[in-house]
Amino acid sequence: MTAKFSESIEYICDSLSSVLKSSNRVNVRETANTIIEAPQIFIYGAGRSGLVGRTFAMRLMQLGQRAFFIGETITPAVKDGDCVLFVSKTGETQTAIQAARIVTERVKAKIIVLTASPDSPLAGFADVLMVLDVPRTEKDSSLAPLGTVFENAAMVFLDALIALIMDDIGESEENMMDRHPILV
Repeated sequence: MTAKFSESIEYICDSLSSVLKSSNRVNVRETANTIIEAPQIFIYGAGRSGLVGRTFAMRLMQLGQRAFFIGETITPAVKDGDCVLFVSKTGETQTAIQAARIVTERVKAKIIVLTASPDSPLAGFADVLMVLDVPRTEKDSSLAPLGTVFENAAMVFLDALIALIMDDIGESEENMMDRHPILV
């Protein structure tokens, strides 16, 4: 029984390493600059991609940025000059496409798309496109089902982006701790 668990861990870790090493990082600098320069940063993703997006929004908030997740009841409206980052493996999630369409029709906000599908409808809205090269293998269905490799790679990619932004704006972990939510 634990053999499958171990096999899955090894497969996921090997896949993550391969994806993150092979993915095109050409737009990383532009992505960081776009986020840093935006008055407000909005993140959107559905399902587990949305959970990855929420963790990125939290880290941005801890960096002192005005970051929000689209769809929360306290999220303000996107305005001109803001940045909207979409996380979607397929780039075909209808709610993400609809949100991107609304953003492009109503305001002049920069759109960043993090996806595994550079030719997808959502990618077509991107001002800055970040592609994680996530090949589908036969082992995915039993060891990393339903987009697991993309979601984990997106999480690591966005955490590395936080480190870059931290360095760019001269932020320290100590200052971030002051913005970390404390419930007592």
